[in-house]
Amino acid sequence: MEDSGKRLDQFLAGKIEDMSRSRLQQLISESKVLVNDAVERASYRLRGGEQITITGQLVLPPLRAKAEDIALDIVYEDDDLAVINKPAGMMVHAGAGATDNARNSGTLVNALLHRFQQLSGVSGELRPGIVHRLDKETSGLIIVAKRDEVHRKLATQFAKRQVKKTYLTLVHGHVKQDKSTITSSISRDSVRRTRMTTRRSGGREAISHYKVQKRIESKYGKFTMLEVRIDTGRTHQIRVHLSSLGHPVVGDTLYGAPREIRGKNTKAISLSRNFLHAAALEFQHPRTGNSIELQRALPEELRAFAASL
Repeated sequence: MEDSGKRLDQFLAGKIEDMSRSRLQQLISESKVLVNDAVERASYRLRGGEQITITGQLVLPPLRAKAEDIALDIVYEDDDLAVINKPAGMMVHAGAGATDNARNSGTLVNALLHRFQQLSGVSGELRPGIVHRLDKETSGLIIVAKRDEVHRKLATQFAKRQVKKTYLTLVHGHVKQDKSTITSSISRDSVRRTRMTTRRSGGREAISHYKVQKRIESKYGKFTMLEVRIDTGRTHQIRVHLSSLGHPVVGDTLYGAPREIRGKNTKAISLSRNFLHAAALEFQHPRTGNSIELQRALPEELRAFAASL
């Protein structure tokens, strides 16, 4: 009876750990979930005592990488690798969309396949050239390997924490300490499977170092601009760590930021992406051994938003 009143899809998401809520909604829409032997909608509210039966599996079209003519901001390129300034809104590789087009189109990998003649195959057919990732709504620098040997050497640098990754972010509130290190382990949220959390035991080690760049007092409240350097690369790491301190990244509604920011005697403002940008990368070139240091400033939409405060 403790689940009485819950939506059917919400209830199942809490019980089935390896399937997202959107996937469960698709399963329900395909009439493969029965409540007391009857087909119900995802929004059906449980009354308590029902028998729920899953009668089949979700059948999805295969994910695939395909070449697409999409413009790329190439920061660095040679015969071995390239570094791309990825815009917010672009997925790195094909993922979980509601339709075949949404799952497979407009990705960084698709753009890379069109632009380059050769990419490493170490990460498989879905992720050619991809050594590390950025969240869809995070912009900034990402390394792409053209050759398998180069890919493996870069992956070793990441594993040994030799690659220096620096981000710029704007968070809600004034962060108290000028600089600090967050070491909370990260694991997947047991209820909302699209989220990560620091509140469960047994998570994976995660280390983020932050330094205050500027504290902002505005008509919309208090904000802090931070520089963040990460030693590990866990899913949503910076977003989860800063949210755990009570300072969610501006625009990051998944981890507690408001959709609209309201001020005194002024209209509300909003940001359609996360205020998080991979601003700098430093690594050793896997063939020459030379140090490569690259930077990209905040994109215009983030500079304009910061100015509006």
